[in-house]
Amino acid sequence: MEDLNGKSLMITGGTGSFGRRCTAAILEQFKPERLVIFSRDELKQFEMSERFSDDCMRYFIGDVRDGERLNQAMQGVEYVIHAAALKQVPAAEYNPTECIRTNILGAENVIKASIAANVKKVIALSTDKAANPINLYGATKLAADKLFVAANNIVGSVQTRFSVVRYGNVVGSRGSVVPVFHELLKKGVKEMPITHNEMTRFWITLPQGIEFVLKNFARMSGGEIFVPKIPSIRITDLAKAMAPDLPHKIIGIRPGEKLHEVMCPEDDSHLTLEFADHFVIQPTIRFDAGERDFINNHLGESGKPVQMGFSYSSGTNPHFLTIDEIRDYNRMAGE
Repeated sequence: MEDLNGKSLMITGGTGSFGRRCTAAILEQFKPERLVIFSRDELKQFEMSERFSDDCMRYFIGDVRDGERLNQAMQGVEYVIHAAALKQVPAAEYNPTECIRTNILGAENVIKASIAANVKKVIALSTDKAANPINLYGATKLAADKLFVAANNIVGSVQTRFSVVRYGNVVGSRGSVVPVFHELLKKGVKEMPITHNEMTRFWITLPQGIEFVLKNFARMSGGEIFVPKIPSIRITDLAKAMAPDLPHKIIGIRPGEKLHEVMCPEDDSHLTLEFADHFVIQPTIRFDAGERDFINNHLGESGKPVQMGFSYSSGTNPHFLTIDEIRDYNRMAGE
């Protein structure tokens, strides 16, 4: 794990579910000099400041669309976790320009501000929807991934390195199906709505995702996309875990939704390395600073190339959670 004691960090979108839990994890494990929470929601910032009032905490109201404000907030920052994004798939379909401005142009602003402030390391959060995207949200996150990877080629003599972390559905987070099912059950629904009998999803808890992000600060060389090895679930099993006595009603796949999610596309198999507990997708481009060793990371872990044609899909994942295990995950997430 990277030693973050005495360091200055920033989390963009820091008042979201990831930012709040990540702040708690950082304060539990380290004693940073500064932890900057950058977000546009003043109410959430006030509520978060009531819970996290350590001397190291700094709260900046700002939007990643505003490059000048990012420049101000990032002065002296050494590590950045970029979590700010518009994430709702239907909202992105109806408001494409707004999604592009935050997820793509906002990413560009974070990159520029990081280089200007001579930040040491930046990790951007991605999503499984960025792999072979079929909706605008996924397309904007793929574009953002490409921006962060390519940013390693424009740093010049500056020390800044950029990497990406991509993972699947976070149990219980905003947009997850778990709180949707939970609300329906509170209303006394008589049937559980299922989009498709065969639908699967990758499944990870927020603490697991945060730990993976923090560990990758130590692993990264810059330019990689890190993908954790995590289990899959069947949506029908999730419904059984939450409401074992209710029948299911098939409502059809929603616009922009996939039957199965992918985190390592087949078309990237020639770039994908497998490690003990994660995959690394190497950059498609070479960097001016020279070759980087992605097979052997800075934690002493070694990877090996996957077979050509390999795809890491929630539908063919060798690890599926049982119904009892799904219940355990839901409890860990605070269902």
